[in-house]
Amino acid sequence: MIKQISALAVALFLATGATATFAQDKAACEKQAEEKKLNGAAKNSFVKKCAGGAAAAKSPAAEACDKQAGEKKLHGAAKNSFVKKCIADAK
Repeated sequence: MIKQISALAVALFLATGATATFAQDKAACEKQAEEKKLNGAAKNSFVKKCAGGAAAAKSPAAEACDKQAGEKKLHGAAKNSFVKKCIADAK
């Protein structure tokens, strides 16, 4: 079922003509990763998150939770964990 949903998402993505935009975003994200001197899994993760985040708008709850995480000076896994729990609690 996950493969079917993934295939549908890719087909919809290609049908909307968003491929060129994604390629530009991915190229910009690749450049940012090089500037940050990221390699391997860290680079792949950064590019995936960067390119995916460029196209997707954040929900108000996600923005509020990100702001709270920033105020608490959380980074990396601690920030991700906090934001995920915060969003779940907001629902």
